[in-house]
Amino acid sequence: MIAIVDYGAGNIFSVKNALDHLGLASELTDDAKRIEAADAVILPGVGAFPSAMRMLTQKGLTGVLKAEAKRKPLLGICLGMQMLLEKSYEFEECDGLGLIPGTVERIDAPGLIIPHMGWNRLERGVACPLLEGLPEEAFVYFVHSYAAKCPDEVLAAWVGYGGRVPAMVYDGGYVYGAQFHPEKSGAVGLQILRNFGGLV
Repeated sequence: MIAIVDYGAGNIFSVKNALDHLGLASELTDDAKRIEAADAVILPGVGAFPSAMRMLTQKGLTGVLKAEAKRKPLLGICLGMQMLLEKSYEFEECDGLGLIPGTVERIDAPGLIIPHMGWNRLERGVACPLLEGLPEEAFVYFVHSYAAKCPDEVLAAWVGYGGRVPAMVYDGGYVYGAQFHPEKSGAVGLQILRNFGGLV
């Protein structure tokens, strides 16, 4: 069972539909006990970092996510990936979950449209189980104005948009993050979610 964290700021139904399509058992929940009982966790997210972190804190879920990330697969999607990092500077300085080293800052792409929106080809970084079985020309779908700044040792994939924009992070253990939306990225995104389900 994969717990999809429903804390009020997530693209939860599209993620649930994608997992259902793949035949992966999942449930939407904001219950810490259900998250503890699950075999894996997905933290989705859309919107602004500070308000999402406040909602997560108000639900009493920050502690359980930090604890469970040490013992089961955890995937952050879009804003959910950003929340895995140490700190964000979106609107105000705000602490994240601190599961991945790095910060979240506005995309610096002079002459290009922000938000970064559309399809981009993944360039590979460190080896990551979620990227196995993808075609060499793998395109995924993005919608974001802020991006991670993180060390190369956790950078599993990136795309070019006025520079190198982190697309996927991986701590080498249980924690994964996708800045793009796998649930909206066609066959490539479904393969990534299938790979995540295979970790369970």
